[in-house]
Amino acid sequence: MKKAALWALVGLVSVLAADCIVAYPTIGPPPMREEVIIGAPGPGFIWIGGYWRWYGGNYVWSSGHWARARAGRRWEAGRWEQRGHRWAWRKGRWR
Repeated sequence: MKKAALWALVGLVSVLAADCIVAYPTIGPPPMREEVIIGAPGPGFIWIGGYWRWYGGNYVWSSGHWARARAGRRWEAGRWEQRGHRWAWRKGRWR
C-alpha cells in the first residue's frame, strides 16, 4: 500500500511540474486563423479569439470561445513577442 501511495505521489508531482516547464520556440507562430464566430450564447458575453500555443515542439491552434464579460474590465488578448532569437507567449488577461 505504501508503494502505491508513493507512486501516486510521484505521478502527481510530475504532472504538476510538467505544467511549469517553459519552452521558448525559436520560430514565430503561423499567421492567425480566421474563425467563424456564431452568435453569443446570451447577453453579456464577449468573444475571446483563438491563438497559436506551443505544445510538444510545434504550434497548435487553440480555438476561440465565448466568455462572460467582467463589469468595468476589458479583455486584452494574448500575443507572441519576440525576445532576441526566441519567442515568448504573453497570456491574455482582463484589465
